[in-house]
Order: sequence, then C-alpha cells, then structure tokens
Amino acid sequence: MRKLIPLTAFFLLLSLVMPGQQKIEFPSKDGVSVSADLYLQSDTLPYMILCHQAGASRGEYSETAKRFEKFMYNCLAIDQRSGDVFNGIKNETAIHAKEKKKPCGFLDSEQDILAAIDYAFAKSKKKVILVGSSYSASLVLKIAAKDERVKAVMAFSPGEYFGKSFSMKESVTSIPVPVFTASSQEEGPAVSKLMEGIKVVKKQQFTPASKGDHGAKALCKENQNAHEYWLAILMFMRSVK
Repeated sequence: MRKLIPLTAFFLLLSLVMPGQQKIEFPSKDGVSVSADLYLQSDTLPYMILCHQAGASRGEYSETAKRFEKFMYNCLAIDQRSGDVFNGIKNETAIHAKEKKKPCGFLDSEQDILAAIDYAFAKSKKKVILVGSSYSASLVLKIAAKDERVKAVMAFSPGEYFGKSFSMKESVTSIPVPVFTASSQEEGPAVSKLMEGIKVVKKQQFTPASKGDHGAKALCKENQNAHEYWLAILMFMRSVK
C-alpha cells in the first residue's frame, strides 16, 4: 500500500520550490498588448491563470501567486484591460488599450483572458485552471462553459456584473468542469443562488465563518479569514488532480 505524505511534510516539500518570476507580454485578440507576471517552475507543468477584480491589476496576486504555485502549477497573473492599480502595480494592459482607443469594459476583458489561455496552452499543451476575482470571476465561469482547454475554475465573488449584456445564471448551466466559488459572508447567499445552476458533480462553495472579503484579495494575509479560504482551496485542488 502506498504511504500518504503527512500534510505538514507536503507543504514543507513544496516550500523548497523556488520558481522564477518575470514580466511578459503577449497580444490579445484585438492586438492590445497584455501584460502579465509569469511565475514559472517548469515547462512541463500546467498553468493557473490569475485574473483580477475591477479597478485592479496583476498586483492583486503579488502575494498569493507564490502560494498557488505550490500546487505544482505555473502561474500567470494578468492585467485585463478593465482595471487600474493594485499593490502599487499599474495595469499596463488598460494603458495599452486606452492608447489604441479600444473599449475597456468588463466583457471586453474576456479576450485578454482568452489570450492568456492561448499563451499557457501553447507552452504546456495542458489544460489550465482559471482563477477569477469579482467581475473576472464571472468571466472565467463564462469562458469555462465553452472552452475545452479549461480544466477547472476558482471564482472569488462571482455575480451578475454585466447587466443586460449577459446573464451569468443562464451561462453557468453548461459548465462541464469542476468549480470552486468563494466570497465574503455577506455575498454568500447570492453566490449560492448562482451555484444552483451549475450541474457538475464537483462543485464547492466556501463562505467564511465571519466577515471575509470581496474577491481574491480575501486570500491575502491581512484578511483574518485567509487561512479558512486556503484550506477550502486545498480540499478543492485535491479533488481535481
């Protein structure tokens, strides 16, 4: 019988991995240059694509990307064109899009995420995990419903952010891959209602015992519930491997 590695030993082993980080650029579907932070461990590993919330940048993951990569994924934290500044890091994709006079709405940012999938899949030839925050949490769910290169989704504070332009409630019914959602305690009921439409067997919703936070910034150390979120993520990642 194969011996299981104790959880503490597992994380100790992963902490020894020292991947490189570099800023890269690749073209979006309409020619806008997408900026991203690449946390590369190995060309043979699959990718997680980390997408930020409204008014933010790839800096939303400057603390947490290194923890995501411990699940043995390369991480690609991108700037979507709908955003601004987070942790002092400017959203360069938004700057590039404005220079080209391209629209920068929430739905316009979908093509930037798709370009990131193109980049990651071309590198590893393996399906990706999409991680979204607030409006991008809804975008990654939308993409997962139709893109066969997506292995699983982690959506932090998804919702109906697109008004009459697009219905998330209708979109999620066709998602074929495992889904993890998380939110603040206040947002929990609305996310739960959205999750009802997801029919896959492997779906998991997390709501913290106390307040929590909006979007993926809930994973940062400053959130007193961060450890609860990470434990829930660990359980989900074990289920999708």
